[in-house]
Amino acid sequence: MQKRIGVLGAGHLGKIHIKCILASDKFQLVGFYDPDSETAEAVAQSFGIKRFGSDDELIEASEIVDIVTPTLSHYDCASKALKHSRHVFIEKPLTTTLYEAKKLIELAEEANVKVQVGHVERFNPAFMAAKPYLNNPMFIEAHRLGQFNPRGTDVPVILDLMIHDIDIILSVVNSGVKKISASGVSVVSDTPDIANARIEFNNGCVANLTASRISMKNMRKTRFFQHEGYIAVDFLKKETQIIRMKDIGASPDPLAMIIDMGPEKNQKQIYVEKPEIKSINAIKTELETFHESIQGNTEPLVTIMDGYASLDLAYQIMEKIETNVKLMG
Repeated sequence: MQKRIGVLGAGHLGKIHIKCILASDKFQLVGFYDPDSETAEAVAQSFGIKRFGSDDELIEASEIVDIVTPTLSHYDCASKALKHSRHVFIEKPLTTTLYEAKKLIELAEEANVKVQVGHVERFNPAFMAAKPYLNNPMFIEAHRLGQFNPRGTDVPVILDLMIHDIDIILSVVNSGVKKISASGVSVVSDTPDIANARIEFNNGCVANLTASRISMKNMRKTRFFQHEGYIAVDFLKKETQIIRMKDIGASPDPLAMIIDMGPEKNQKQIYVEKPEIKSINAIKTELETFHESIQGNTEPLVTIMDGYASLDLAYQIMEKIETNVKLMG
């Protein structure tokens, strides 16, 4: 059954959401609202869709409100929608502050509606292909590097880029955080533009995350190391490699790489597997799975609590960086 959905925000990402909604048979797009009159007029003309005069009008006409506004306005938009008992899809990061995030959790519980946070990398086909192979990774290394773009510099690089990898790691490591070490530098903006964080979990897993928005090239790679192998995921190229070591059987592959473990140990053979990557649009997929959770009354794949957990860890990392800056200053 189609659900009536309205989009708040028609900037770069908002237009992508509008395209995905129009391409899906799960939704009826009632229209959009953007406070920038020039942008709104251009989008209305380009897509041939209704432009609402206010966010209140759009919320009133919708069953689902898709919030694709700047982070600073997430709380105001989402709280309005939740007070009208509308289901809410909200882009990452969930809110600007943890206090705002807690208030939204309370409002969502009171309204008894579904809320999904747009941590889109969970729906990246390369990560989805890797998930069945992930089995208690104990070391994770993530690099998310981007060329400078003024869009997004209203928040630190931790909230802009690193939070993608924070969410991925929290979804994979089933353990509490034990210790955080972090450092970062403000290069072109007032907040850190490049940062590194080392997260140690109670189960012994260590995650090393690097994020930059001042690099010469774009990179989004994560490697998950676990017993007898590792999984390499390229989120940008949408490629996944499974590298595993196994004892050599009776008839080893003559072309395979063999590792001699010593005179008293079995030789190991390295297997490299490239699982099939489905050709899907991650944003369209995340929106459609949200529809499914509403239709089937199930928990969204990325819950509001997941969004809170990522934001909480992001703020702990930013606090560590701030402390280090003060110590060095």
